[in-house]
Amino acid sequence: MKNFKLTLVILLICVAVWSCKNETEPEIKIIKTSESLANAKMDNDKILAKAEFNIEGMTCAIGCAKTIEKKLAKMDGVKSAKVDFEKKLAQVEYDESIVNTVSLENTVTKASDSYSVNDMKTVDFFSNETINNGNALKKESCKKGCEKDCCATKGKES
Repeated sequence: MKNFKLTLVILLICVAVWSCKNETEPEIKIIKTSESLANAKMDNDKILAKAEFNIEGMTCAIGCAKTIEKKLAKMDGVKSAKVDFEKKLAQVEYDESIVNTVSLENTVTKASDSYSVNDMKTVDFFSNETINNGNALKKESCKKGCEKDCCATKGKES
């Protein structure tokens, strides 16, 4: 009986010590420097570069094209990304001081081993845009017989 009481007292002391132990994890704070904050925010006045390239190896519009589009759009320095599954074409607008064409290609190829990038080129305007009085207009905005000012002058300018 004496051994039982001694074991019980030791057990109670162990439980009391264990329950009082402070188990809070140390707080880890990530402090962004002013330089990284400057890179995180894209300057709206800055002229952004545009890249177009073909992506081979995509098998579906939702699983492949949308996944690549999301990965490109999430990159720091990328303003917009569009991947067209049917044309196998990607169009990315980005800040050249943060992103380059090599990093765009690496992002696509890291998404899956079956994807490959072809015909990477930087362009002034995407292939579905045209210039009218210094502004970029989508060709789809002008249908046959359209009488808008932009459509009337589009064919006259070279």
